[in-house]
Amino acid sequence: MNKKLFCCGVLIASALFSNVLYAQNQPADPSNQLSIYRVTETKINDLIHTKLDVSFDYAKRYLYGKEWLTVRPHFYATDSLTLDAQGMDIKEVALVGAKGNTPLKYVYNDNKLLITLNKKYTNVEKYTVYIAYTAKPDELKVKGSAAITDAKGLYFINPDGTDKNKPTQIWTQGETESSSAWFPTIDKPDQKTTAEISMTVKSKYTTLSNGKLISQKPLANGLRTDTWKMDLPHSPYLFLMAVGEFKITKDTYKGKEVNYYLEPKYAPYAKQIFGKTPDMMKFYSDILGLDYPWNKYAQVVARDYVSGAMENTTATLHGEHVQKTDRELLDGNEEGTIAHELFHQWFGDYVTAESWSNLTMNESFATFGEVIWHGHDAGQDAEDKSRYEKLQSYLGSTKDGTSPVLARFYYNDKEDMFDNISYAKGSIILYALKNQMGDAAFFKSLNKYLTTNAFKNGETHQLRLAMEEVTGRDWSPYFNQWYYNSGHPILSIDYGYENGKATIKVKQTQDSSVQTFSLPIKIDIYAGGKKIRKDILINSREQNFSFDVASKPDLIDFDVDKILVGEVNDNKTAENYYFQYKNAPSYANRIEALQFIMQSKAASGQQILLTGLKDKSADLRALSIDGINLTDTQIKAAALPIILELAKTDKDTEVRATAIAKLAETGDQNFKALLSAGLKDRSYKVIGASVSGLAKLAPQESITAIAAMDEDTKDHIAAAVAEIYINDAKDEHQPFFENVMQTGDRTKVFSVVGAYFQYLSRNTTPDVTEKGVKNINEAIIRLKLQAYLSKQLSAAYGKTAQGKAQQAAAVSGEAKANLTKQAEIFKKASADLVKE
Repeated sequence: MNKKLFCCGVLIASALFSNVLYAQNQPADPSNQLSIYRVTETKINDLIHTKLDVSFDYAKRYLYGKEWLTVRPHFYATDSLTLDAQGMDIKEVALVGAKGNTPLKYVYNDNKLLITLNKKYTNVEKYTVYIAYTAKPDELKVKGSAAITDAKGLYFINPDGTDKNKPTQIWTQGETESSSAWFPTIDKPDQKTTAEISMTVKSKYTTLSNGKLISQKPLANGLRTDTWKMDLPHSPYLFLMAVGEFKITKDTYKGKEVNYYLEPKYAPYAKQIFGKTPDMMKFYSDILGLDYPWNKYAQVVARDYVSGAMENTTATLHGEHVQKTDRELLDGNEEGTIAHELFHQWFGDYVTAESWSNLTMNESFATFGEVIWHGHDAGQDAEDKSRYEKLQSYLGSTKDGTSPVLARFYYNDKEDMFDNISYAKGSIILYALKNQMGDAAFFKSLNKYLTTNAFKNGETHQLRLAMEEVTGRDWSPYFNQWYYNSGHPILSIDYGYENGKATIKVKQTQDSSVQTFSLPIKIDIYAGGKKIRKDILINSREQNFSFDVASKPDLIDFDVDKILVGEVNDNKTAENYYFQYKNAPSYANRIEALQFIMQSKAASGQQILLTGLKDKSADLRALSIDGINLTDTQIKAAALPIILELAKTDKDTEVRATAIAKLAETGDQNFKALLSAGLKDRSYKVIGASVSGLAKLAPQESITAIAAMDEDTKDHIAAAVAEIYINDAKDEHQPFFENVMQTGDRTKVFSVVGAYFQYLSRNTTPDVTEKGVKNINEAIIRLKLQAYLSKQLSAAYGKTAQGKAQQAAAVSGEAKANLTKQAEIFKKASADLVKE
């Protein structure tokens, strides 16, 4: 699964709510963690085959199901079967026999179906149970998590067709243990079963499930039954059903179907969105030495999805953010997500984590798969950039080097496992291990792990044993440090030079509760025009290293390969950073040097930023544009021609947008023509930057430009429009905000809500205020954003209510009445959010 978390930087919120993002990055309070060992579920019975025949009641949001479940005792003989079955009406339970079905006694309580069998079965005997049931997902009382916002398993999207802007769809989401909300099963990741799923749907709909479509049978009344068969075993949480008016775009990999299911509007762009999938399949097959193991691969995009994407076996489900037109794709795609889910087909589906405690065996690997794909597709710099971003994402969620254990057997809820530890930290721990082991040995070890545990389950110990068998080395110290212990190192480093020796003083300054790490590190010493490579081992809280060097080093590049899963605080000088950017140009070194220059604001660093304007990485070009100091006459003279050229011709739309914004900051009216031209660009990013820039040079012209835009464009640059309307808080702008709140997805609403509040606080019409706070409060409830926004909004409403009341006390007449009413509205809105 690829989670779309706000803490992962996928949103750009207004400054008003910037502390919300920070709050989501803080480590969990240890006092909230239960001291309960999360034991792997005991296997009493093993699933063998699951056959389902289902139909749907759109009006009631029901699934009517018939199930034939073939089971066998795991080891010990048993006369009972316990199944997970959440929120169902159980109609019939029977044992399937050669001469017909025999009713079985059962008790259904607390979402468990306890079945008494007709006899005691041994582990060489299998039996089949028939169950007739009704699943009622919308009546199920469940809670989701930050990563997976809902857990009712089966979702009816716009089933009545009342929303003309949204298609009617049905889709499922099984992870973590929600498949049992639509069919009775043993809903644990260490179960594996083959499957056959028949879906009766309206003839106009397309269906998708795991495995191969083996039949389509027309029925009366405009219905059709599609049957999908999965011949290879996989876990229940990886079962998928998707139903809707999808258009299929066909592709292939080595003769296997590779299909993309999209809404008709987006089908023309299917190859632009997903077209690299066959290349990804080949790349992963080659490096793992194990060809794509399933009979097909499909990707479907669903509306109102509750997470980022889900790696259902042979059929990944994506959220609608993946679905884009060619114009939207100019501003970026979701290639990382596509790669992540595909790598899961090996790590997560082919071999599945045996429990949620070992989620790292699924999610760390899929995130690692993202990183190496970027390198294969776009070069080492792209790989290093992806890895750097994972490290920063992880570090941003920690404090003083503390963080949970990667392979963790103590947690409050299984949903807690879907965090920056299982994803980001785990991926860079794997990358560091690859670096230490060597690529050939590392990927040979992954092949050993996969082939040894094919169609079964795995955990970190099995990975370690595979690596030890391949390499002949003991990897227990590495696993003990990174998988079974917590936190990360924070290194304080002082570089010096005296008496012909370069010195390095290292202190591990992470919290005293965090382990002392053993860290093999490569360093490069740049001195006298030469580069000297040294290997050191840091394994104490304080250590000193010294090396004979003929002259004072221009730079000591610590951790040359940038594999340290931790933080480095050192005493490098500005000159060291300037040298670093030019002479030790890994992605991490370049961005570190540019960030230092921007933070230090040293005039001497501006020459490096000028160089950065031509960096090969687009995001570093954009960063350099941001850092250029145009108040420096000489720098301005040198930089403006380059920035202007970037604004006009750079291939990356983020760079062009950043350049346009920078030029607008000058206040120079000569750039109005550029901004006006930018309003006609195909890139929404460029249009957004242009209209925001125009607001700085000619505010009224920006308002006029927005009024002339079509609704599609305004919708795509909603955040930019919202910021402009803050300073033009007229009643006529209310419909724009209302539309975003009512139709926008989580990302869009989150990016606009702060500006909407500020607009409301400046508007003077009580009716607008009342409608506005209602729109905001309903939106955050609809999109389950309460955890992110309720506290901050409630405080903002309350403070605004006080301000309006104070203003009312200073005036009279209609103005007083309006301000008083607005104060009451904000006060009530604050109280209502607290209740939620």
